[in-house]
Amino acid sequence: MRQSRIASRASSVLLAVACTLAGPATARPAPGSAALAYVALGDSYSSGVGAGDYLSAGLSCLRSTRSYPALWAAAHAPSSFSFTACNGAHTDDVLNKQLGPLGPHTGLVSLTVGGSDSGFAKVMATCALPGRTACLSAITAARSFVQGTLPGRLDVLYSAIRGKAPAARVVVLGYPHFYQLHGGCSRGLQDVERGALNDAVDGLNAVIAARAVAHGFTFADARTAFAGHEICSANPWMRSVDWLDPMQSYHPTAPGQSLGYLPLLSGAV
Repeated sequence: MRQSRIASRASSVLLAVACTLAGPATARPAPGSAALAYVALGDSYSSGVGAGDYLSAGLSCLRSTRSYPALWAAAHAPSSFSFTACNGAHTDDVLNKQLGPLGPHTGLVSLTVGGSDSGFAKVMATCALPGRTACLSAITAARSFVQGTLPGRLDVLYSAIRGKAPAARVVVLGYPHFYQLHGGCSRGLQDVERGALNDAVDGLNAVIAARAVAHGFTFADARTAFAGHEICSANPWMRSVDWLDPMQSYHPTAPGQSLGYLPLLSGAV
């Protein structure tokens, strides 16, 4: 009987991890959206790079009024809203610079993190230049880092978040695919490189999802939300390479934030 219970529990754990790759996996009861303190952490995908209308305070972080955290706060009027997500933030940056607003009364935390650690900005810059070999080599190096080093960094950060906000629902949002394969792009990368980049995003999301579930957090899969709206699709919610403003390249547009990420967070909460 005891062995049966152990086997059943192990199966449940494996199922929870598997579900992170298909959609939100929840581990804590959701707080009411009203009268909760909300803290938005993370990197450029949470600050809203690519969406425009950046706040004047902390301008280098490129926090947008069109970002999903700002939109969620405007729609739900939490008791307080602390927006510390910042462009280019690594896990160490979130750990050392963004956790100040967290506390025992924090009810909701959201974040995207891991892409900057993995060097995806450098990868995309490399792949935007001519030369398939250099692009694929950069992708391979990033995937090696994601598998070997990133899990430990996420564990340290997630433990710190839980320690500072023990009662909060923590929603970790993943990253969308960059490209729709066999899409309408006639120039730029070929589908070999586009497919390799999407595969690397899959690997990154798998690591983030597994560590999030292990810490009792909710993982929300952005790949499903952005499906059909990648670069090269008929209605993309992702910015392609912009040589005049490279900072915004490969980031969600304003519709990507409002129609992609915002429903993900709302559904998880």
